[in-house]
Amino acid sequence: MSDATSIAREYLDAWNRRDWARYRDILHPEYTYTGGDGKAQKGQDVGLAVGQMFATAFPDGRIDVQSVHATGNVAIAEFTGRGTHTGDLMGIAPTGRQISIPVCEIYDLRDGKIYAERQYMDMMHLMQQLGVAPAPATA
Repeated sequence: MSDATSIAREYLDAWNRRDWARYRDILHPEYTYTGGDGKAQKGQDVGLAVGQMFATAFPDGRIDVQSVHATGNVAIAEFTGRGTHTGDLMGIAPTGRQISIPVCEIYDLRDGKIYAERQYMDMMHLMQQLGVAPAPATA
């Protein structure tokens, strides 16, 4: 696998399959993850932990890919994450609620692996769907 689009798709497919060995293998040894808080964390184990955290919180979770675009060594994936909150999520006890959240991830690749990942999603929207944050006021 050499092109950025294929690598990004395989990474997302590995999450859907819960193939953690493959998921980790796609990450570069010097991998860096940056989430919505803007804090960069380094190491393949960080990427694996983030993926497993969401899989634990949403055991029936699926990633539905809308598109993957790539230029050179950069790929951008747009997808919708869906699932039922039946496991712990960052200290939030299971609510049994279903969620659907749009996500955009940008991958920088080196040596045929994901070297850096930046994830963008509206965590407030997620928390509102879980019922742990107030819904926005309506006019």
